[in-house]
Amino acid sequence: MWRALAFLALLAVAAFGAVWIADRPGSVTIVWNGYEVATSLAIALVGVGVAAIVLGLVWAVVRGLITLPDTLVNGSRERRRAKGFTALSRGMVAVGSGDPLAARRHAGDAERLLGAEPLTLLLKAQAAQISGDRQAAESAFQRMVDDPETRVLGLRGLFVEARRREDDVSARAYAAEAARLAPSVTWANDAVLEAQCADGDWGGALEIVERRGSLGLIEKAEARRQRAVLLTAMAQVREAGEPEAATERALQAVKLAPDLVPAACIAGRLLARRGDLKKAAKIVEAAWKANPHPDLAKVYLNLRTGDSVRDRLTRAETLAKLSSWTPEARLALAQAAFDARDFAKAREAIQPLLDDGPTVRTCLMMARIEEAEHGAGSGRAREWLARAAHAPRDPVWIADGVASPTWEPISPVSGRIDAFVWQAPPNLLTGQEPFESAAPEAESAALAAPRPAAPPTANPAPAFPASVSTTEPKPAAVIPPNGATSATTLPAGAPSARTGPATGSSANLAEPGPMPAGTASPVVLPQPLPPGSPNEDAEAKARRFG
Repeated sequence: MWRALAFLALLAVAAFGAVWIADRPGSVTIVWNGYEVATSLAIALVGVGVAAIVLGLVWAVVRGLITLPDTLVNGSRERRRAKGFTALSRGMVAVGSGDPLAARRHAGDAERLLGAEPLTLLLKAQAAQISGDRQAAESAFQRMVDDPETRVLGLRGLFVEARRREDDVSARAYAAEAARLAPSVTWANDAVLEAQCADGDWGGALEIVERRGSLGLIEKAEARRQRAVLLTAMAQVREAGEPEAATERALQAVKLAPDLVPAACIAGRLLARRGDLKKAAKIVEAAWKANPHPDLAKVYLNLRTGDSVRDRLTRAETLAKLSSWTPEARLALAQAAFDARDFAKAREAIQPLLDDGPTVRTCLMMARIEEAEHGAGSGRAREWLARAAHAPRDPVWIADGVASPTWEPISPVSGRIDAFVWQAPPNLLTGQEPFESAAPEAESAALAAPRPAAPPTANPAPAFPASVSTTEPKPAAVIPPNGATSATTLPAGAPSARTGPATGSSANLAEPGPMPAGTASPVVLPQPLPPGSPNEDAEAKARRFG
């Protein structure tokens, strides 16, 4: 539209000029070299215009002839460049589809047509990687490092290759150089952070996290959490030798993440040691409300070293009220009541946990209560120990499939910060069926309610659950963890693989410890001896709890 208007405007100006010249006639005389040419003004202007056009055409032809070689060379170069980018594009597609032959062919064509372009070197390196030629890949990445424009990209490739050949020293050097050249590169910061955490350099790791947070590479909440974890790790290392510095780090961690259990535990212990019981209790209570944990209960109950068992029982009741009687609070209260020899209150606290799949700790607590009231050889205590072998496992610290009895700041598998989570591990082994009693409701009521002890007889016989036959002795059955149908039997009274020596505690049998990822220990099902067996007393002592 605007072009049409401009053309009409120019046409109007030209028409106006022609009319203006026609209204003012005149003559033009040219005298040159003895010749005289006289004509009108209009014809002279037309002649000048034609001469300008002819001169322009002649100049264009001459210029074209002069620049013809350069034009041919530039056209050939552009065609080669277009073919090179086509080969580069096809090579990237071949790399993405996993075709090493096509990728290497297109990479060679791209390098021949384009030369040492950054994308060409990258395609050549990736083609060598998918072909398994590590030396060619490292050579391509090294050429990229020599170019200032592609230096960080080459360091990234050399870092990956060093990781593949398990050369941690070279990998750390490449990552540190990349982080120095480009502080905002995520992979370099992650690698340097992982290396510092693996070496226990928590101060250096804290600087990396703060820099990443200031540059906006991670969310503010995540940065605060990671800072709290690293501060907790520093306090954990200095707790024994430098209590003042450890207290400062722990308080900073609690301020950043009040629900971080290890930080609250360390701060509570150190403040209690320093005599600041009020602040210690406040920190532990805040963490307990957010995340009830047995470590917090242990710290809270032992804030004052000279307290009696009744004082600790009172504190356990306070924790139970703060957390609305969670299972962890009931277990802590039951333990405190057991220590105070108040077995009725211990039963009352743990009773709600018996109705909905009691865990291993719950079963062991009931076994301890039964042993304290009725003796170590009582049938109810032995029944609870047997149920503990099949009960759901209690939560532990788990990171990347690895269970740990204690918290660690990083994962032992991936090196990731704040990887440990307090959760229950898988409860069933492969091929194992859940344990069910013949009469769950009646048995639970019978086991939970206290019964008067039977009068002594000349030949006392142990009490057995209704679901176990007492007609003849049965050997202990070892269920393999791989779900095989065959079972290996052991002689009655022989120590199992889990119990150790005959004098060992039966807690080793009832309470499974943390197992490595992907492995499982066999579950040993102890069978009771018949009344009057000569090995009955020894067997009861071998299974004694505690």
